[in-house]
Amino acid sequence: MNLVVSRTILIALVAALAGMMFGALVLGGKPRVKVKTSPAPVPAIVAPAPIDQPVHLNMASSYPTSAPQFGTLGVNLTAKVARASAGSVDIAINEPGAILPVDQAFDALANGDLDALWSSPAMLVDKDSAFAFFGGAPFGPRAAEFLGWIYYGGGRDLQQELFAPYNVVAIPCAVTAPEAGGWFRDEIRGPADLKGLNMRFMGLGAKVIAKLGVNVLQIPGGDIYQQLQAGNIDATEFSQPAIDLRLGLFQVVKNYYFPGWHQQSTLVDLMIAQKKWDTLSDTQRSVIELACGDNIREGLAEAGSLQIAALNELKAKGVEIRRFPPAVMAALDKAWQNVAADESQSNPAFKKAYESYSAFRDSYAMWRKMGYVE
Repeated sequence: MNLVVSRTILIALVAALAGMMFGALVLGGKPRVKVKTSPAPVPAIVAPAPIDQPVHLNMASSYPTSAPQFGTLGVNLTAKVARASAGSVDIAINEPGAILPVDQAFDALANGDLDALWSSPAMLVDKDSAFAFFGGAPFGPRAAEFLGWIYYGGGRDLQQELFAPYNVVAIPCAVTAPEAGGWFRDEIRGPADLKGLNMRFMGLGAKVIAKLGVNVLQIPGGDIYQQLQAGNIDATEFSQPAIDLRLGLFQVVKNYYFPGWHQQSTLVDLMIAQKKWDTLSDTQRSVIELACGDNIREGLAEAGSLQIAALNELKAKGVEIRRFPPAVMAALDKAWQNVAADESQSNPAFKKAYESYSAFRDSYAMWRKMGYVE
């Protein structure tokens, strides 16, 4: 074998050996290294969420269920809660007086003899004048500003502080349209025209208008028409146009005045006895609070639209839609300041709420002035 051939064979052998080594590496000829692997984890057994025990709340109402906003929003709330809780919370709303007289409902709630009450804190001023700030105070703010104080200005805490001694949890649950200023037999041209009038008036506004010489009578809503017709009263306030229209007062008097200085925004609450509230689960409480929040949204959206048709119908029936003269509004505002000062001096709870409420309104004033088109 000559040298050339020997070199050729050697090169071939080296190439073959290199190929075998490459194949072992790439194709797995090299012994495999066993990798230890853990078995797939077994999913943890999660206990199903506890099923809430069904709860029934027997609820009295201060308003007929057919009354626009004041009553209908209460009915709507019961449906929302039932749907959102999948039936675990059932609220039965009753007509005024069906369970017990309207003026006894809050006392029964405070005693734990009633589960719940659909009403406004404005109806509780005879128990404590401070309640007015959580229902609708004279010369109060529009709804957005009112809710701003309730939820972001400390009003909510003060509200529950006021209700706590009565063993009641109060949840803001509806905001209704401004009320009208009232129905008058004769035209009101100035403050002097109010002096000596016999007028049905309720709430804290009664103390205000009385300072202008009005003889205030507290008459149930169902008796107003008869008292006007008999001439026993010369004027009355009651509610928003959509409700006043149903009362038929236009058949007796024709001068219908605005604005409703005594109640620009009315807050309606779902009031629940503390001992009943304590039986609810966190989920059930959340459902109620969320349903109330949606009820506020619905009330705000509905409020103005209801009044348009009502005012047009009243005009068609010959009613004179009027605004109080500036001098009357100024006199009423001054009277309110005097009433607020008197109440602050005699009632610490009123003073505390009034100071918080006023401070928020003062801070809100710039936004009120700069943020909106007048």
